Amino acid sequence: MSSHAKYQSPLVSRYASKEMAYNFSEDKRYTTWRKLWVNLAVAEQRLGLGDITDEAIDQMRANIDNIDYEVAAEEEKKRRHDVMAHVHAFGLVAPKAAGIIHVGATSCYVTDNGDLIILRDAYDIVINKLVHVIDILSKFAKAYRDMPTLGFTHFQPAQLVTVGKRATLWIQELLWDLRNFERARNDLKFRGVKGTTGTQASFMALFNGDHDKIEQLDQLVTELSGFKEAYPVCGQTYSRKIDIDVLHPLSGFGATAHKIATDIRLLANLKEVEEPFEKDQIGSSAMAYKRNPMRCERVCSLSRHLMVLVNDALQTSAVQWFERTLDDSAIRRISLPEAFLTTDILLTTMQNIFEGMVVYPKVIERRIRQELPFMATENVIMAMVKSGGDRQECHEQIRVLSHQAAHVVKMEGGENDLIERIKNTEYFKPIWEQLPALLDPSTFIGRAPQQVDSFITNHVDVALAPYTEVLKEKTKAELSV
Repeated sequence: MSSHAKYQSPLVSRYASKEMAYNFSEDKRYTTWRKLWVNLAVAEQRLGLGDITDEAIDQMRANIDNIDYEVAAEEEKKRRHDVMAHVHAFGLVAPKAAGIIHVGATSCYVTDNGDLIILRDAYDIVINKLVHVIDILSKFAKAYRDMPTLGFTHFQPAQLVTVGKRATLWIQELLWDLRNFERARNDLKFRGVKGTTGTQASFMALFNGDHDKIEQLDQLVTELSGFKEAYPVCGQTYSRKIDIDVLHPLSGFGATAHKIATDIRLLANLKEVEEPFEKDQIGSSAMAYKRNPMRCERVCSLSRHLMVLVNDALQTSAVQWFERTLDDSAIRRISLPEAFLTTDILLTTMQNIFEGMVVYPKVIERRIRQELPFMATENVIMAMVKSGGDRQECHEQIRVLSHQAAHVVKMEGGENDLIERIKNTEYFKPIWEQLPALLDPSTFIGRAPQQVDSFITNHVDVALAPYTEVLKEKTKAELSV
């Protein structure tokens, strides 16, 4: 059947990177299982199981990638058991090992330990991508550290900020996401070699009740599989509460991504900042002039999906009875890969946005000129008082002129002419010459440029310091659609 004749998840078919799509592929999953079977055999042999020969281990290693999916599928159809199907398929290509593959283990030895390896590797991918996103956005913040722009509270005009300072608000949340990703990744442990219900009873039989050897086996397989330690106790599976710890930081990142993309969409409407728009890109099939913020809209759309996936883990963890129930299996096959695939897509899209983000200084300046006269009224009052004026009388003069100017803007659609009115009002003659200085936007941004510098030096640079080598691998984020 053609790939066009059946449903494919757009997360993979349209958006995901090759490395993340591979990380959750069948090839990655089943080669990981085979490596785990090799590690188990190696450890058991070292600890004295004489039935496991070097030839058996060599055959297993030589055939890790030699997977006959048709054989495995036929066997699973017959047995209704994916692990035993792959034990069978592995044994056919490594016949000297057929009798010892999976010895002493339970299905969760490969499924759960395999998942933990895949989840750890997935975090490595998204952490490196997040580091690049933070680095690119930090350069943007530096470049625009002192460019005044209108601040917004309640999406109403507020005190001036700078374009760079606003970007630091985005970066700060991304730094928190990086911290959470790192914690989740580094907290992951190995399920280990624990047997069917976590008691290691099968290994008691294999090693004739030698507790020390069983503990050594658990630690040795853990280390061979790339982990420092295993969870000390478990039921049949590793606790599904771990999946909450894995998904929660990703869902939290979804909120960050949605907020940033929404801000850029609003700024695009104001024509102050826009995401990249390619030469041949079409914004609308009907309205040829349109420049829709489709990248940011995609970020918001996928972020909503990502934010709710942690609920799958919460619900699943809550209903795992005693040592385990199998109602965790099907949903985990969906929610765990989709969370990382979506995070990967969001990071690639955000990198693409930040690499080509466009700022329009003249539009920003015009909007400041429209609003700054009202914001400057307090400065005008203070200047008049210093020139010998009465504060209350000055306040009343400004109030009347401000309402007149607001009427022109709101009712007549005109420009804000408050400053012209002040220049034409004899009462304000003592400060006419001071007006240009009183209306200089750079005097309204407080410590914003210095805050940008301090934030990047003391927080961003520190957080990114461990990733110097990662940042040397400069890769431009390309979107296929």
